[in-house]
Amino acid sequence: MLQRCLDLLAPALERPGAVVVDCTLGLGGHSEALLTRFPEAHLIGLDRDKEALRLSGERLAPFGDRATLVHAIYADLAEVLDGLGIPAVQGILFDLGVSSMQLDEADRGFAYAQDAPLDMRMDQTTGISAAEVLNSYAPGELVRILRQYGEEKQAKRIVSAIVRERDKEPFTNSARLVELIRDSLPQAAKRTGGNPAKRTFQALRIEVNGELSGLERAIPAAVDKIAVGGRIAVLSYHSLEDRLVKQVFAAGATSTAPPGLPVVPEKYQPKLKLLTRGAELPTEEEIAENRRAAPARFRGVERIREARL
Repeated sequence: MLQRCLDLLAPALERPGAVVVDCTLGLGGHSEALLTRFPEAHLIGLDRDKEALRLSGERLAPFGDRATLVHAIYADLAEVLDGLGIPAVQGILFDLGVSSMQLDEADRGFAYAQDAPLDMRMDQTTGISAAEVLNSYAPGELVRILRQYGEEKQAKRIVSAIVRERDKEPFTNSARLVELIRDSLPQAAKRTGGNPAKRTFQALRIEVNGELSGLERAIPAAVDKIAVGGRIAVLSYHSLEDRLVKQVFAAGATSTAPPGLPVVPEKYQPKLKLLTRGAELPTEEEIAENRRAAPARFRGVERIREARL
């Protein structure tokens, strides 16, 4: 949905001196497209993965000082912009979830289709690994994570098996976990929804990287840092992310006036305008070209007023 992102951001980024933030830099594909499409824009790219920063830095080198890359998580968006002396920007892009690079590098442990160390940290210089979560969390906490972050209906059954097996030998690699999940589930649960391990792997990844708690900070920060006339585009890949984005955008696009006022004062007027009708989905052609795009949900907003007084 790259073209849709570019088109939605275009009215804000075609202005001279526009600044756009790619909050999920990855390998730099979106950033490269932004810098190419909007030749007068300056880009700030954020990523917590140092290897991604290195590779994207090589890719974006031809753009020179038009690109500023920062080792940071999107939750720290406001602090990064404050540190750069930038009070507001004209465009912000989020492409959430795990990057293709992280999925494709077997030793990162994100993919359940190949055996690898159970790491799953997007920033391998800090935090605890998925193996540490599996081996040290209390059973009740593991059940909560699988239910909340993976929407796994069989959470209790899977966690019971994990606890039983970790007492025999700690978990270190993904293949053992995938096999355990397959063996734990009833046949009916294994016949639908693709690989039966995907919900557990999603839940562990979100927990290890604090993705939802970070997003809870990042989306409101983006709304605060976008200039009037500026636009925010968000691609999310599961319902938990999309729900959070939807709630923040809907709140910003709603009047806060007490009911019954004959005239709504400026301070109660919505500060955002919704640019998408619900969540837009990828086309069949986009999915055929990149099957990882299938679960994508796209939302966009425009800032139409200054902050409420």
